[in-house]
Formats: sequence, structure tokens, C-alpha cells
Amino acid sequence: MKEKKAKKRSKKISRKKSKKGIGDLVIFWTIVVLVAIGFIMIFSSSSYSAYFEYNGDRYKIVKKQILWTIIGFVSMYITMNFNYHYYKKLAKPIYISVFLLLLGVMVGAKLGFTSLVPNIKGATRWIHLGPLSIQPSELSKYAIVIALATLMDKRKSKIVDFKSGVLVYLGVGAFMAILVLLQNSLSVTIIIMAVTLIMIYVAGGKFSHVFTVGVMGVIGAIGYIFSTSFRRARFLNFLDPWQDATDVGYQLIHSLYAIGSGGFFGVGLGQSKQKALYIPEPYNDFIFSIIVEETGFLGGMLIIALFIVLIAAGINVAIKAKDMYGRLLATGIISVVAIQLIINVAVVTGSMPVTGIPMPFISYGGTSMVFIMAAMGILLNISKVSKSLEKNELA
Repeated sequence: MKEKKAKKRSKKISRKKSKKGIGDLVIFWTIVVLVAIGFIMIFSSSSYSAYFEYNGDRYKIVKKQILWTIIGFVSMYITMNFNYHYYKKLAKPIYISVFLLLLGVMVGAKLGFTSLVPNIKGATRWIHLGPLSIQPSELSKYAIVIALATLMDKRKSKIVDFKSGVLVYLGVGAFMAILVLLQNSLSVTIIIMAVTLIMIYVAGGKFSHVFTVGVMGVIGAIGYIFSTSFRRARFLNFLDPWQDATDVGYQLIHSLYAIGSGGFFGVGLGQSKQKALYIPEPYNDFIFSIIVEETGFLGGMLIIALFIVLIAAGINVAIKAKDMYGRLLATGIISVVAIQLIINVAVVTGSMPVTGIPMPFISYGGTSMVFIMAAMGILLNISKVSKSLEKNELA
């Protein structure tokens, strides 16, 4: 009953009132600090390779990232001032649009449209539209959050039932995850399914159901990995990367060299050796190893601490949300960030097999930056609406 009243009040919040303030200041300023660190480390890790790749322009890569980050902040401002309840109406169009984009990548690759869907390092995950490149799998992480939050909010009573509840939500998540998996993006597939399980549990699903499905998912993932010799080799290589040091284990070995040589305080900002054409594209997925090499264990722990603050603040927004929909949206969004961070750090430190996933806010990447900033705007809007309702209740 209280939730229904809160939902009605939140819908009555005027657009003008919704635009006042930022929302959770801890989230906002933590994002700003992480993005600023990202600029510094992208320049530091990319300047050497950019000098050779772009005819002496050491700033080329960081300039591109600054442009994408500006677009990201604009997208965050827009979503921050867009009442999150409207996403209920947009959930289906967003889900279908992302599905069609993912399908388009697959069809384009099969038909050989390399100008539209290029093969980059053995993967076809991008759509090239002139100077722009879009990676639909990045958008799929947030599309599934919006779709599941909307569906779970509509079918609250079904969540405790395995057949009519859990299996339906798993089907929605798995449908998107399979398309992503067919593009050889195992990391994003893991994120989608893990977030699906977390949201099912937060919505009121039984732990036994979530645990059972989770175990089955792990078994299925292992089976998928061992189904081909290439994936099996990559999986087993992280246990002993030195058994193929010049090929499959090359990137991980040099990442470990970077982390090991950093010590406690690091070798100094800009002084990394592994960024000097040893680690391929060190400003992307393996940027954390360069951070630890240059700033040491202390710098690495500072980054982790900032993410812990952000995740804790995101969880707090979810707890304080005035309705189930806001709670599920906030949970899903912050879960994407948390799981992506865990996978990235685990890969870089050799704790799990190498799979391409950027470090949120810090790694180079246009699509990932714009979409994650837009998602943070939604999180901030949930916080703003909750605070507005609290003020109304006290008035």
C-alpha cells in the first residue's frame, strides 16, 4: 500500500522540481574523480603507442576519450533529469532496438559487410557509422536492467514461482545473453546473467531458485569454454600463462610483470615500461596493470576504494528508493558496474581467464563511457526522486 502511494506521488513530481539538484553527491563526485584519473592514466598508458600510431601525436587517444566523456556527461545530465518511471514505457522499444542491433552485427558479419561490421582482432562486435563506432553489447547490459525491472514490477506476485516467475525472467535475460555470446563476448554474457540473478533475488525470488540456476549457469559456462580447443586453451592458460608465453599467455604475463614491478608506491607516473609496446593497447582492458605499475599497490587500492564508495552509494540509493521499480533499476545498474569491475581486476591479476572487459570510467572506450554515464544519470535520478518524496513526506 505504501509503495503504491509512493509511486503515485513520484509520478506527480513536476519536471521542474525533478531538475533541482544532482541527487546523490557522493555518486556524482566519485564518478568525476574516477573519470579524471581515467584521463591521466589513458594519456600515460597511450602516449607511447599513440606517438608511433598517429604520426607523433601523443595526445590523440586521450583527446578522443575527452570528446566521448563530454558526450557521456551530457547523456548523464539528460537521464539525470528524466524521471525514471518513464522507462517503463520505453522498456520494450529499448529491448527490441538492442536486440535488432545485436542481430544486425551478426547478419552483417555473416554477409561480409566489413565496412559496416568490421572484424577487429577476430571479433565482430562493432557497427561503424561513418566516424562513429557503436558496440551494441555494451548497451545490452543496461537494456536488460530496464526490461527486467519493468517486467518484475508488473509481475510482482509471480517472483516466488519458479515456472511462471524465475524462468520467465531468466528467459528475457538469456535471450539477450545468447546473442551477445554468439559475438564471442563471454564477459558481457556473464554480466547479463549475473545481473539477472541478482535482480530476481532482490525482487523477492527464493534463494534456492537463484542458487540452483547460478550453479547450472556456471556448469553451462564451463561446458561452453571447453567446447572448442581455442577457448579451452585460453581458459587453462591463466593457470600457467608461461606455457605459451609468446601467444595466448603473452598479455597476461606482461600484465603480471607490470603489477609486480610496481611494488607499494609504483615506479612513478609516466614511467611504465610495459606500456612501451609490450602490453597491446594498455589503455584499454589492461589499464589497471599500468595504474599499479606506475602508482603501486597504494594507487591500485585507491582505485578499488573509490569503486567501493560508488557501489556502496549505489546500493544505498536502491535501499532508499520509494518503489520496487526504482529499487530494481538501481540494483541492476550498480550491479553492472560492480561485476564489470570484479571481472576486469580478476583478468588483469590472473585470477580468471583473459576476456575483454573495460574498467568502468577509466579504460579507453567511447561506447562504454557514454552508456555507463547515461546509466549513472538514471541512478542519480532515482536518488533525486527519492529525496523529493522524503521532503514531501516531512512537509
